[in-house]
Amino acid sequence: MTIILTTEQQHVLLTVIAWFKSKERPYITLGGYAGTGKTTLLGFLRSMLANDFPELKVAFCAFTGKASTVLKSKLFTQKMFSKGDFVGTIHSLIYSAVVDIKTGHVITWEKKPKSELEYDLIVVDEASMVSGVLWRDLCSYGISILAVGDHGQLSPIDDVFNLMKDPYIRLETIHRQAAENPIIQVSLLARQQGYIPIQSFGKGVVKVNRYDSETPALLNDWLQSYNEDTLVLAGYNKTRIRLNQEIRALRDLYDPAPQVGDRVICLKNNRKQHLYNGMQGVLHTIYPLDEETDPHWYYADISMDDGSTYFSGPIAKEQFNSESGLVKVTPPSTGETGNYFDYGYALTVHKAQGAQANRVILFEERFQRMDDDQWRRWLYTAVTRAEKELFIVGVG
Repeated sequence: MTIILTTEQQHVLLTVIAWFKSKERPYITLGGYAGTGKTTLLGFLRSMLANDFPELKVAFCAFTGKASTVLKSKLFTQKMFSKGDFVGTIHSLIYSAVVDIKTGHVITWEKKPKSELEYDLIVVDEASMVSGVLWRDLCSYGISILAVGDHGQLSPIDDVFNLMKDPYIRLETIHRQAAENPIIQVSLLARQQGYIPIQSFGKGVVKVNRYDSETPALLNDWLQSYNEDTLVLAGYNKTRIRLNQEIRALRDLYDPAPQVGDRVICLKNNRKQHLYNGMQGVLHTIYPLDEETDPHWYYADISMDDGSTYFSGPIAKEQFNSESGLVKVTPPSTGETGNYFDYGYALTVHKAQGAQANRVILFEERFQRMDDDQWRRWLYTAVTRAEKELFIVGVG
């Protein structure tokens, strides 16, 4: 099927190409709502640049492993990926692991020398997830950067650095084909009205009333089928904790203590080990440190979902299922930095930014302090995490 670009897409494409050729700015930001064809445009950009620069090498990257995998699949589907290009996480692009020879554990991560990044252009997808530290390291290579993201979403978790706050160029017109997608229809309601009615929008896309007598049975069925391609989202921390407990019980994990195989999420940055708030992974090993000297700490090995980070170190026991934010405990006696994780089966919407899944189960919960704009961004961010199925539990 031949893809014809809209007038808006053509304008954005020509603007990006003119920027790249002029070298007047070290980077440019492109914001685009869900359904506006951002990824399609990246494929056209790669193809057109190849005509003018046959030897051009492009590094396509994203913050999470899932986002980079989705990007790679779309680029290959469009057959707009060239030999010598890179597709992966930002971490795998610019950092190398330093491993302890005796233990095999990753001690820290070092920025790769410029000689190892022989690319003419870096394209960062889901750029709203990029922290100030990561952005500074990316820019240090002196390579032109196109940062692409969705300017309709929430601000990043730390709300300090936000590449998509005011993008230089924007895509805001929904494609006709995309507009027929029920998830895009729901996203428009969320972004424009901040209200999603209780109804079915199409196969696998529905909002149900939390007070309906049939909803508990439906919810149990949805949670029973939880797998690695499911996102369960909520607003309140207490709801997230309750859902994590329910999902673990459905997986026959009744012990409140974390077990090998549990999904976990990082709650605090550790720049030395390139752990960032919101990163998720799976526990490979976990055991208590010395009960006398370190009663508040486990030692854990965690394979992070970005595909390039393997964490080893102390994690706080009391953080699991804690409703009161980060716990305050005595640091580990080993001298290592203590880290903070919790169960990652259910997440708050703020923590799920940048993540996507085939199936999303969303509990609508609005904080009293949210104004209407924040609420629309929260709701829009939540529903656009879904790729195929979206189940919303809320009120009319």
